[in-house]
Amino acid sequence: MAHRETPVTDTLPVQRCRDGADIRELADHELVAIIIGTGTRGTGVVRMGMEILERFGGVRGIRCAGLRELANAKGMGMVKAARLQAALELGRRAMATVEPGASVSSPRRVWELLRHEIAGVPQEVFRVLVLNSKNLLVKNRVVSVGTISAALIHPREIYRDAIRETGSSIIIAHNHPSGVLTPSGEDIAATKRIADAGNIIGIALLDHVIIAEAGYLSLREAGYM
Repeated sequence: MAHRETPVTDTLPVQRCRDGADIRELADHELVAIIIGTGTRGTGVVRMGMEILERFGGVRGIRCAGLRELANAKGMGMVKAARLQAALELGRRAMATVEPGASVSSPRRVWELLRHEIAGVPQEVFRVLVLNSKNLLVKNRVVSVGTISAALIHPREIYRDAIRETGSSIIIAHNHPSGVLTPSGEDIAATKRIADAGNIIGIALLDHVIIAEAGYLSLREAGYM
């Protein structure tokens, strides 16, 4: 006999919203309950939301989990797993949107702009920010996606958009999936190569910022440039 599912419209989170509660007031498990929509015969959808968060170690754990891994959790399945990952991806994209014209005045500002986009990603993602003479963002582009230990970069790729956009300077940034902010020997050597190339073509490399979820490291502030 097929399990009877509990529809989301019968759950407390939706009723709270109907009664005037702001969606931002809901707990994590209530948001998960709304997204997955239904529970199972033995587990209500709100309880299921709690169990999913417990199993994967919170929202970040769900974000990092694979689609099939989520689908194999009790009561989930591929449709619910896809809904949940789609909701988290939309949130990530909303937070990660960096509009041209943003002021980039410090390494912390670079971290604020990029952390939702590349912090916590399992591979190194190398980005270049092209700035005008007032340190306003002209272009924000992915240069390369490397392995978990190294991003493959070349000065030609770094400066291509800066030349096209007549940028005055650039800032480069990449994430450390390990969360350790100490620059590697390759990070330092690559920074020197890129800075030297910039000196030749007249577009200054202002900084190289290493990004993790908990913080950042500026190679310039740390004395590596």
